[in-house]
Amino acid sequence: MSRFRTILLTLCLAAGCTAARQEPIDREALVARNSPTVTSLDSLASLSVGNGEFAMTVDATGLQTFPELYSKGVPLGTQSQWGWHSFANPEKYTHDETLRDYDFGRGRTEPYAVQFNEAGRPKSAADWYRVNPHRLHLGIIGFDSLAPDEVSGIRQRLDLWQGRIDSHFAVGGREVDVVTVCHPEKDMIAADIRTAAMLPVIVRFPYPTGGHCDDACDWSRDEAHSSELVEQTAGHALIRRTLDATAYYVVLDFEGAELAQTGRNRFVLTPTAEHYTLRAGFYGSAPTEAQPDTDATLAAAADYWRSYWTEGGAVDFSRCTDSRAAELERRIVLSQYLLGIQCAGSCPPQETGLTYNSWFGKFHLEMIWWHQAQFALWGREKLLARTLDWYPSVEPVAREIARRQGFEGIRWMKMTDPSGIEAPSKVGSFLIWQQPHYIYLAELVYRADPSEETLKKYYDLVQKTAEFMVSFAEYDGLGNRYILRGAIPAQETLRAAETVNPPFELSYWHFALSTAQKWRERMGLGRNLQWDELIDKLSPLAAKEGLYLAAETAEDTYRDIRFTSDHMAVLGALGILPQCPLVRTDLMHNTFDWIYDNWNWGRTWGWDYPMTAMNAVRLGEPEKALNALLMDKRTNTYLVNGHNYQDARLRCYLPGNGGLLTAVALMCAGWDGCDVENPGFPKDGTWDVRWEGLKPMP
Repeated sequence: MSRFRTILLTLCLAAGCTAARQEPIDREALVARNSPTVTSLDSLASLSVGNGEFAMTVDATGLQTFPELYSKGVPLGTQSQWGWHSFANPEKYTHDETLRDYDFGRGRTEPYAVQFNEAGRPKSAADWYRVNPHRLHLGIIGFDSLAPDEVSGIRQRLDLWQGRIDSHFAVGGREVDVVTVCHPEKDMIAADIRTAAMLPVIVRFPYPTGGHCDDACDWSRDEAHSSELVEQTAGHALIRRTLDATAYYVVLDFEGAELAQTGRNRFVLTPTAEHYTLRAGFYGSAPTEAQPDTDATLAAAADYWRSYWTEGGAVDFSRCTDSRAAELERRIVLSQYLLGIQCAGSCPPQETGLTYNSWFGKFHLEMIWWHQAQFALWGREKLLARTLDWYPSVEPVAREIARRQGFEGIRWMKMTDPSGIEAPSKVGSFLIWQQPHYIYLAELVYRADPSEETLKKYYDLVQKTAEFMVSFAEYDGLGNRYILRGAIPAQETLRAAETVNPPFELSYWHFALSTAQKWRERMGLGRNLQWDELIDKLSPLAAKEGLYLAAETAEDTYRDIRFTSDHMAVLGALGILPQCPLVRTDLMHNTFDWIYDNWNWGRTWGWDYPMTAMNAVRLGEPEKALNALLMDKRTNTYLVNGHNYQDARLRCYLPGNGGLLTAVALMCAGWDGCDVENPGFPKDGTWDVRWEGLKPMP
């Protein structure tokens, strides 16, 4: 064969490969083959509908018929971003009473909101503020007087493409079909029911438990709250809910049925036809507009979810021959759905989303990166921006935290609620890795929409966030360097009073301050020379015997189980973050290998696996990245509904889902300057991965 013909053939083959790679993914087929099905009353297989602001979780009947049966599984929640409640405060505790002074050697005492061990008013105040406010369960809607053993022939499917749940079962030989859907723009669900069994539907309302981690339903305190039927006409009812100083409203619209109040906090919808419908809307204030009908709600949901799946990113593993590919694809698709309904709201999400309460329903700002960085990387940056809009509303609270501790700028709280009040904590109040997240996430939004409008929207808080970071770092004159101390690092097994220079935080300080300088330049301003000096003189990551330490002061890192459990945060310094001058690749590679082979994997969390995978990808270890992402461990389990199971307390854990999507984006689209195609997948022919619409990480 002549040299010309060889070159021509090579070009043709290359063109054919390019065409194959560019063949559009069949998005509907991708989503359909990963839509989950349920065939039993499995308490870990409940399914949800939602819109980011509101979600409802149902059992195999398509409604919330058996909340007690599911309470220790994935509970049947009805939760919103606005639905919060506080118990009475007759002792008039103030937040200042939760503060305790600490001396971290900065020449002053610093007050932190903490939990107290010793009895007394400070402990009582801290306990009250830790519990209050807590997220509400807004109401249970299920078939009345039905026992689990009466239900047979279950066939239920979550239609991801249309955002609806289709449930089929039988009661006493009579078939029942239920369609459940959430309106994409309203805190409202619609249920379309067809059955000759004429099953009544009960709507009942619980009092909150104030529990740390539960379904938030206390059914023993019926007298402590009320449900007033303030308006009723044919096919319509308006209910005012009152719980202490909290009030909200529920609108019930129905066809083919009649409604009656049968108890202080319960209502029964009795069907008058074999086909009946119910729409239940939940409102923080009295509604002024009529709710859309069932058909309109179904159509709106279908339109929204078709757009969600077609406009965002997609990854198709159908051509892969590795036996793990189908499971990875399933996890990816279901994680996109769960994060879309649970985490895309006007406030940061709690770690169990809108399914059930963990940490009293509060959200953790160090987790927002894990929940929501993926939105921007998967082409849904508007959903990330929606949540970032919450930060300006709590800026005064964050500014006061920094001021009272003697720092500049704003210090973002760790565990909080929509008001921004800092929940007292033995750990959370001392964390600092939530601080750079705002800069990182704003940068992802800017990369997706590099406009002057984006710059102006986020610039002020980017700079104020950086101001705190600069003032928090201390200059060590003897070493001519800047250090970080007086904080509990992301690996929460280390103590604030003893820890100096945790590796992930050092690298994150370098990345975030460097990024804040870029924002100054984009705004036409000069670089801050003080910040540049700090960036240049940040301490390098501490190492011993060729391995990075958990902190400069943790010399027993590889001999003390405290340092080889929980989060292997050192890997985040290269993985979550790009390469920086503080990190030596050879030492990081050594550290990765040791962690991969020796870590106490039985004591990790759902996001530790994708963090390990991201580090492996950046180190050029794609096979180990996949092994980490699909490691067969309890906390890396993904249930039939896609939830990342942790343990008996945390049966769903959305940071794991978000971390998975972020890791996969890196594995496919790489990072700035990466010239390897699909860098997170082995080049052995078994991973023919196709993807669309993903963006590279920094």
